[in-house]
Amino acid sequence: MQAKIETVIGFDYGTSWIGIAVGQTLTAQARPLNAIKSFRHSPDWGAISNLVDEWKPQKLIVGLPTSDYPETQYMTDKASRFSRQLQGRYNIDTELIDERLTTREAYLIAIDSGTHKSKPEIDSLAAVLITETWLREYQHQIEKL
Repeated sequence: MQAKIETVIGFDYGTSWIGIAVGQTLTAQARPLNAIKSFRHSPDWGAISNLVDEWKPQKLIVGLPTSDYPETQYMTDKASRFSRQLQGRYNIDTELIDERLTTREAYLIAIDSGTHKSKPEIDSLAAVLITETWLREYQHQIEKL
């Protein structure tokens, strides 16, 4: 029997910043956490470990950039690698989910709210969108059972 999932951490992987959100299956909602700065295109594993220790998630979600543009293939490969590294380091089930246009949507949400958001805040808002997409899909699967 599979362990019950209650807490998830979602990531919007980038080579400069990694947006992060935490979500709960009970509410199917997520909230942004502080984005983590990457150093020389490498994640700050210490900061990620601190988040994993603090939130004790049962699932990790990584946004997978997909589109028809060739430059996206580079980021798709990087996000996939990041997902495999998370799984290997923390031994927590990790899933990739299509994140098409989440950063653009995050910018639009920020504009509509009338508040200026920094790049790290936008990335964490994108992580919220990624996480909530996964949470909705999870809830839908649970309802089918």
